[in-house]
Amino acid sequence: MEKVSRKSKQGAEKSKHGAESKNQQQGARQKKLSEYGRQLEEKQKVKRMYGMRERQFHRFFEEAARSQEATGDYLLSLLERRLDNVVYRLKFASSRTQARQIIVHGHITVNKKRVSSPSFIVSLNDVIALSEPISRRESFMEAVVAKRMKKAIKPPEWLELDKDGTHGTVLRYPVRSDIKVPIEDHYIIELYSK
Repeated sequence: MEKVSRKSKQGAEKSKHGAESKNQQQGARQKKLSEYGRQLEEKQKVKRMYGMRERQFHRFFEEAARSQEATGDYLLSLLERRLDNVVYRLKFASSRTQARQIIVHGHITVNKKRVSSPSFIVSLNDVIALSEPISRRESFMEAVVAKRMKKAIKPPEWLELDKDGTHGTVLRYPVRSDIKVPIEDHYIIELYSK
């Protein structure tokens, strides 16, 4: 019995040591990330955050590159102004994925016109609202909107949410400081500039 327990202890120590060694190796690999690797990693992070495919993301980058403003700042502003992101920021959905689904199903209006494209770009003074049929649906309002309203999550300063929680207004265009996640856009610009 003692022999078995000694062997199992030794085996556990070896596997523990092996796991530590493996973690150290992974850490060493992460530190040796190339310049291209960092650029790719940053682009993937932003694409995942906004739930975009490569083709869409590249199209947004090209539009930002053509603008008169700084490419990185304008790219982030465009991404923030996508309708799916605005719906999420206004607390009409609990995630950007859910926001896309709500939009595609025709439950969102912009200036009282139904919009079914999640990549629609909102403009200054646009009024984004839940459509009447969905805002009258108590199950949806309780499950999604009321649940999010109870959380201490506030919409960003560039958006204003009405008191009943069924519509919001674009007060100004978003700026870099409105995005709380640290994004190193220079890596993305370098990657696409090759």
